[in-house]
Amino acid sequence: MANVTDLQTKYSKLAQEYSKLRAQNQVLKKAVVDEQANSTTLKEQLKQRDQSLRRQEQEMDSLSFRNQQLAKRVELLQEELVASETKGKKGKSKGDSPSQHGLQTQSVFDEDLQKKIEENERLHIQFYEADEQHRKREAELKARLEELEKNAEQHQTAVDGLAKKYVETIERLQGDKARLEVKAQSLEMEAKECRVRSEECQQQLRRCQTELRTQMKQSSSVIQEKVPFNDTKFSDYNSLNVPAHNRRHQLKARDVASQALSFIQDLVAALLNFHSYTEQRIHIYPLDSSIEPISPLNQKFSQYLHENAVYVRPLEDSFVQLYQSITEDTVTALETVVKLRDFASNFSSYTHFLQKILPYQLKSLEEECEAPLCTAALTAKNQELQSDVKKVTSVFEKLQNYINLLALPCVRQDAMPQTSVAAVFTQLAACLHSLHDSVKEMSKHYNQKASMEQELPTVTQKLCTTTECLLGSLCSLTSSTGKIATFFSNNLDFFTSSGYSPRGSTVTLNPLQAESMLANKKRAAAFIHALKRPRAPSVPYSEALSNRRVLTSSTESREGLTQQVQQSLEKIARLEQEKEHWLLEAQLGKVRLEKENQRIAELEAQLAAAALGGSPDSQRAAAAGAPPPNHEEAEAEQSPAGQQTPTTALCTSLVGMLCTTPSVDHVGDEESREQLIKSHYMCRVGELTTQLQISDSKAVHFHSECRALAKRLTIAEKARETLSEDVKLANQKITHLQDELATTKRSYEDQLSMMSDHLCSMNETLSKQREEIDTLKLGSKVNTKKNKSR
Repeated sequence: MANVTDLQTKYSKLAQEYSKLRAQNQVLKKAVVDEQANSTTLKEQLKQRDQSLRRQEQEMDSLSFRNQQLAKRVELLQEELVASETKGKKGKSKGDSPSQHGLQTQSVFDEDLQKKIEENERLHIQFYEADEQHRKREAELKARLEELEKNAEQHQTAVDGLAKKYVETIERLQGDKARLEVKAQSLEMEAKECRVRSEECQQQLRRCQTELRTQMKQSSSVIQEKVPFNDTKFSDYNSLNVPAHNRRHQLKARDVASQALSFIQDLVAALLNFHSYTEQRIHIYPLDSSIEPISPLNQKFSQYLHENAVYVRPLEDSFVQLYQSITEDTVTALETVVKLRDFASNFSSYTHFLQKILPYQLKSLEEECEAPLCTAALTAKNQELQSDVKKVTSVFEKLQNYINLLALPCVRQDAMPQTSVAAVFTQLAACLHSLHDSVKEMSKHYNQKASMEQELPTVTQKLCTTTECLLGSLCSLTSSTGKIATFFSNNLDFFTSSGYSPRGSTVTLNPLQAESMLANKKRAAAFIHALKRPRAPSVPYSEALSNRRVLTSSTESREGLTQQVQQSLEKIARLEQEKEHWLLEAQLGKVRLEKENQRIAELEAQLAAAALGGSPDSQRAAAAGAPPPNHEEAEAEQSPAGQQTPTTALCTSLVGMLCTTPSVDHVGDEESREQLIKSHYMCRVGELTTQLQISDSKAVHFHSECRALAKRLTIAEKARETLSEDVKLANQKITHLQDELATTKRSYEDQLSMMSDHLCSMNETLSKQREEIDTLKLGSKVNTKKNKSR
């Protein structure tokens, strides 16, 4: 089912990607169409520009032709002018009137020439400007056309790539669809098998319930008859009983202890880093110890912080010993866990250490506030950090008190009543949550303070790296405290439950009872080991499955056969009733037949007597009551008495009744025909009854199969729903774990980077110190040489 859900999610993702790509393809198609339309419009504009250019070229050619004509005309005019001047020089003596006329014509020609020159110049300028504009426009249009062609090619390549991608995605989706269909068919087969198994399990459950009821009745009867004294009724007597060893409780306790050990190790590492980086920060800020000595208060504070491992490391060591003391062969309870006292004492020593460094930490924050570059915002953050440190220390004091209370029953059994254990555990869980909240607040305030300190002008790289390391240790401390709080809240029911106590009693466990319990466990294990025998060879799994299927099919066929048997029994009873009815009818018909035969015999005897000639009274009566006999009657009378005539004899009795008796041959044909018809219909009825029984049995069998399949279908649907819910929960857990893994990995990487930076800075300081030492040694050697020379 998990594979089906994964495939369904992949299929949905692929469908979403396909829809997105399809939408992008439509957009790209629209863009390509628009670009094609723009390119066509630009081509048309280019054609128009070419046409206009051709017109201008034609105009230019016409203007040049006209210009040439004008130039020729000017030359002619100049020649005429020169000729007129020469004539004027020759004919000066002729008078003033022709000279004036020549001058006037020359002035007219000059003006006309000047106008033509100006017009020609203006046309040249217009032509040059139009040519330049045309060239520029042509270059712009060519560049735009190239750009549009490039864009069209890019869009076409993108469209081709998208089309290929669409084809590939469609093929992939079709393949996924085929695989999913195959998997769906296999899952349907599995669902059918699950239905069969569920029916078998239900049958087994019914059998187990019946067996348990019978066993309970037997055990209750045995207890009522055989047990003279029930010591569980009285708490005083019941407290003397030895409880049974709870292996499940021990395994759960070891699992819980292993989880708690991992969380404690993370907490110890975070505390060590926090105290170490706090010590390094004191030596750097507000005064750098490498430049000038720090205050005596900070020196004392750093000396105490340097001793943090003496108080923090024993927490992990004592809890490791506590985890190692919880095994499967021990009894885990507050009264028997002796190593909890060592952990409580180490936790108390660490709490005293926090109380001891608390005033120094507060005074150190006050010194930071008194620094010359400390702003009002930094002062407010330092005050908030002071309150956070106080809260953390007070929460650790509360945890110390509750842990000491939990460690008291292993020292003295009656130190804490059993009713108060649950309250202590709940208060401890609340304290852990408050510790997580206070550490989270302190980390948030430190982050804000670090961001403010980075804006100061005198901040060094060493201080930045140390502050980053300190913030990383606070983040790990916050995550470890949060994990411990959630872990303790989730397992609070296990902590508050009494795993070992006599049945029906709430008395605490005695260490002597624990020892006797373990001794009884060893005896029982030895006894069971002595009773162990080699197992008989088991049936193979495939054979067991085939037997199971045969059994289920046989049970279903048995139900159908029982119903068929009941129906056939009812039919047999009905047929028996009909048989009895027809037997009675046959007996009645036989009686009627015998009576008719007797009556016919009597009538024949009377008729024979009348024919042979009886008394005169009878002859008279016959003559009076009957008509005269015909020829046929005479022939019948003449025939002997022992012979039978084939014709029908007409007789008249004394009563006046007329009867006809059929001949022997006619009667035999009718009987044979009736017998054949009867046998045919009986065979037909038998065939129909067999067909009806077969169809009824098939209908019953199909009905039972349909009912079983419907049951299996409902069970499989329920199983599928439960499995889908389990898969959803598993996916949620996986995502949560992946997020946690990513966060932890990121924090570890940050810590490693900060540590590497810190190591680099420390190496630099060491190299500087070595250089200073070498220079001092050289200086001391020089001084000693000078002193010797003196």
